Amino acid sequence: MNDLLQFAVIGFSTGAVYAVLGSSLVSLYVATGVINFAQGSVALWAVWQTAGLRTNGVLVLPVGSVQLGSGPMDVWPAVLIGAASGLVWSLLAHLLVFRPLRRAPELGQVVASVGVMLFIQALVPLRFNAGTLGTEPSSLIPLPTLTSEVFTLGGTTIAVSNLILAAAAITVALALAGYFRFTRMGIATRAGAEDEQALRLMGYSPDRLAAFMWGATGFASGLIVILAAPAIGGLDPTSYMLYVVPALAVALVGRLTSIGVACGAGLALGSVQQILLFLTAKSWWPSWAQAGVGDAIPFLIVVVALFLLGRGIPERGARDVGAQAPVRVPRLRPLWTAALVAGTAVAIVLTTGQWRFSLVMSIILTLIAASVVLLTGFLGQISLTTMAFAGAAGFALSKLTTNVGVPFPLSMLLSALTATALGIVVGVPALRIRGAQLAVATIAAALAIESFVFNNPAMTPYTGNLIADPSLFGFSLAVRQGTDLITLRFSFMVLVIVAVLLIAMTRLLSGATGRAFLAVRSNERAAAAAGVNVPAVKLLGFALASFLAGVGGCLIGYSRGQLSAASFTVLVGLAVLATTYVGDITRISGAILAGVAGPLGLLYLVFTQTIDLGHYYTLVVAAAMLLRVVVFAPHRDAVPEWLLVRRARRAPAQPPATAAHARESADVR
Repeated sequence: MNDLLQFAVIGFSTGAVYAVLGSSLVSLYVATGVINFAQGSVALWAVWQTAGLRTNGVLVLPVGSVQLGSGPMDVWPAVLIGAASGLVWSLLAHLLVFRPLRRAPELGQVVASVGVMLFIQALVPLRFNAGTLGTEPSSLIPLPTLTSEVFTLGGTTIAVSNLILAAAAITVALALAGYFRFTRMGIATRAGAEDEQALRLMGYSPDRLAAFMWGATGFASGLIVILAAPAIGGLDPTSYMLYVVPALAVALVGRLTSIGVACGAGLALGSVQQILLFLTAKSWWPSWAQAGVGDAIPFLIVVVALFLLGRGIPERGARDVGAQAPVRVPRLRPLWTAALVAGTAVAIVLTTGQWRFSLVMSIILTLIAASVVLLTGFLGQISLTTMAFAGAAGFALSKLTTNVGVPFPLSMLLSALTATALGIVVGVPALRIRGAQLAVATIAAALAIESFVFNNPAMTPYTGNLIADPSLFGFSLAVRQGTDLITLRFSFMVLVIVAVLLIAMTRLLSGATGRAFLAVRSNERAAAAAGVNVPAVKLLGFALASFLAGVGGCLIGYSRGQLSAASFTVLVGLAVLATTYVGDITRISGAILAGVAGPLGLLYLVFTQTIDLGHYYTLVVAAAMLLRVVVFAPHRDAVPEWLLVRRARRAPAQPPATAAHARESADVR
């Protein structure tokens, strides 16, 4: 019992991060209606900024740097400046990204949030390097612990720093809750969640109120992560970004309205994870559950919370949502299709070595991106688990070909069906939720699968996940032969499989199934009233998308001969989503562009080999994603707020039921 208490208190350090990030997510949702996936990335920058100041007094900016003083900065000034950098990043995200998208559909806001998340994460290693800091990142001075004092309680040694972090998280939560409950600005912010037009008539600016909350949550998130960093991860370049997943889980436990519940759930989650870490070291604990159990808990929390509370999570009352991007029903054009396939085949023949390999990878990524087009572009289900489905099929292929000896192509079919079954399971929450809430559930599922399956040595051993070469009727289709990096026969096999599946997908989407998909995407209630079985259509969409992604994962496995979890991480999946959205997430041609621009595809090879800018690849993709969704999106809010206020004050009073229609008419004029 003493050990359990000790590990529960140790978990307060991580729990405090979850609590503050979760409280910040709730506050932002109340103030703006945005679920901010980039909250952890803001804190990531704050941690590195503080470490740079503590090392040599360098204030690192997105472009350039400033030397503050002649040497290392004292602890608390560095901590406060680091937290202030989180405030600045949050304000920039509000002004440049989310403010123009306040009337955007949820897909646009989710994609923008993921773009900010990837942009900051990619910028950190580029800016905090030896050239900027004057020293290698590994030589940065670690952040100091709050205190090293301990005391004994009932025979259990308790670290005071963990209690301080828990108290700090509770203080932040109380401050945010008190702001909304007791201050005029906070009450006005809550009122704006119900009716922004009435708020403008009262003389308040929703944008300014939102900006205040963006800045406050950015500062609070940066501060608590800086204080907790020595205990939870030091200067890890990615983990803080993914802390947003458990934070989203605890925010949903609070129904995206209760800051106190989110804070308490965050502290409890951190303690539970540490207790599980302690229990996994016991001899009686099953070997298959010794890794990734703690990371799977947020997904379970998300699913339970959304099923129990999903219908009770409120929508913003006056959120005037713009039209979704139009979808063009695909048509199979035999001549154009044949010309594209023939041109790709010629390119395969004319290329060799790394160029042919990247071309084949682009073809495979086209199939994986097509699964995103089908599920998100046509069906409207925002899923971030694409690469998890691909990875599940790839690792299943390893087991089937090496342990069971299942021959090709049956091995690939069974592996893709394994991914299909997983896709149906992940798609079950979509029967009750949709939009940004579904995105939360799917990113939690992706992280759980990555941690509990891909990085679990009991399921995918570190010694390697070999995949036997494919062969058909005794004819080898192996990817390598002698010194040839990638053979023509393997390349043509990939081209044929992908072409057949894309043609089948085109025929499917151009028929009754595609019409059912578009009906559900447009309006689920209207589709149900028209006789569409909405739950069945949603599960069918998840099944088909996971099957396509699963086949793509198998082809990736065959192209490598041996798989690792690094090929199917959450970050890779987000990069695929980004390139698909940039290409056009509503068209199959967008999937082709995404394949060319995807990780390890042709554009990636150009960045790494031709212009030697491979380390800028993720940054460029994230920037293109933000540019696409903010500048070129048709739902961009181009009407300035002062004009909206002027129109609102001139308009006669109207019943609440028609106020939104009046606002829409004013915007159209």
